[in-house]
Amino acid sequence: MSHPQNRLDHPEAAAVFNKDEARVDWHDETLWFVRSKRDRAAAQIPEWESLREAASQIKNHVLSNMHDLLTEFETKAIQNGITVHWAADAAEHNKIILSILQAAKTKQMVKSKSMLTEECGLNEYLVEHGIEVIDSDLGERIVQMRGEKPSHIVLPAIHLKKSDVGDTFHKHLGTTAGATDPQYLTEAARQHLRETFLTRTVALTGVNFAIAETGGFVVCTNEGNADMGVHLADVHIASMGFEKIIPKAEHLGVFLRLLARSATGQPITTFSSHFHKPRKSRSGRPDQQIHLVIVDNGRSRQLGRADFRNSLKCIRCAACLNTCPVYRRSGGHSYHSAIAGPIGSILAPNLDMRQNADLPFASTLCGSCTNVCPVKIDIHEQLYKWRQVLMRDGHGPATKTVAMKTMATVLESPRLYRMAGSVGRGVLRFTPALIENGLNPWYTQREMPTAPAESFRDWYVKQPKHE
Repeated sequence: MSHPQNRLDHPEAAAVFNKDEARVDWHDETLWFVRSKRDRAAAQIPEWESLREAASQIKNHVLSNMHDLLTEFETKAIQNGITVHWAADAAEHNKIILSILQAAKTKQMVKSKSMLTEECGLNEYLVEHGIEVIDSDLGERIVQMRGEKPSHIVLPAIHLKKSDVGDTFHKHLGTTAGATDPQYLTEAARQHLRETFLTRTVALTGVNFAIAETGGFVVCTNEGNADMGVHLADVHIASMGFEKIIPKAEHLGVFLRLLARSATGQPITTFSSHFHKPRKSRSGRPDQQIHLVIVDNGRSRQLGRADFRNSLKCIRCAACLNTCPVYRRSGGHSYHSAIAGPIGSILAPNLDMRQNADLPFASTLCGSCTNVCPVKIDIHEQLYKWRQVLMRDGHGPATKTVAMKTMATVLESPRLYRMAGSVGRGVLRFTPALIENGLNPWYTQREMPTAPAESFRDWYVKQPKHE
């Protein structure tokens, strides 16, 4: 399995993360705490499962009528005074954003959280072209200062402790060395970002939901940073994956009730901001531009894959990350993808099958992700189907391919199966060093079992038979 130089595959990166056992335990417990909050929030809504079913069916309708809904949305948005751009891929998306900044004659931009821009590598692209980008979401700003990527969809800095944040702020914001008080650190961040909000004339947001019926869109945050950036800016840029469309305004309530409860256990996000038209001055004339960039970047291809199209239902709540036993114990950065965890492991191979062939195997297939998904994506089933596709198309490790073919040959022959069992028991009992060594990946992280004296079949044939 090839991958870019210096990039670790998931098992290798997870092994690095697991070297700090105390941090792994803390990461695991913290995310399970969030998952538990989700469960309590869901239990307080008697119609929870009905909401999930409604959301799933609405999204089914969207996936089957994508063209018509996007066309309707574009028409209404233009009527509202929004400039609509279409981007076929990440490169075109980034070029469009740069052209808007150049037209605004600015080299600075404030940005609220947008996983689509992470997917497109926008920050790096703009920096290369002389644009200063400040992420205003606190978690995103922390990891940006550290030169890291977000490790979680909703909680970008969940892999960091208070001491890590304190060290980062001391280095970049001049806070007291060793400070860990959350109130003190948060105030430092507020003062830092306030200057950014007041001086940036261009602000970028993501899009949580776009409403075909009205041509408006909704941005959900807990910090109000999207509003702070946008309301003071002359130009508002919104980046949107085309799957964020929903048919009508009346459907929005279904998703808003599900989103925050699934993500953090809150009844609703603190800010659910609706944007329909550019801001107007007191004279009634528009004194702000809104540019909406609608992005494909492989989504059409995923929409055409019958086994994987349901992944486009995702509302980026991260419930599947919080519950996943593999994600919780391997960390988000081990996924080398903008979207980590189970849902990212479905989306990433669609973008680049060879480079992301390791990710669908980063799962126990326990089904917990599917159980908590608010829009009922069959996540663990898609992970299993991706494994089949990847192995069939030759993107799996050669060692695994040979091992599976050998195992299939053994399992197909009762004689070979019994012989292999006998040899295996003998090796474990008399020459365990042949197996208990660093060349056996299974042994490096597990204790080998004690070999039984005989197989179940041998035992069974010796038992007296009763008529």
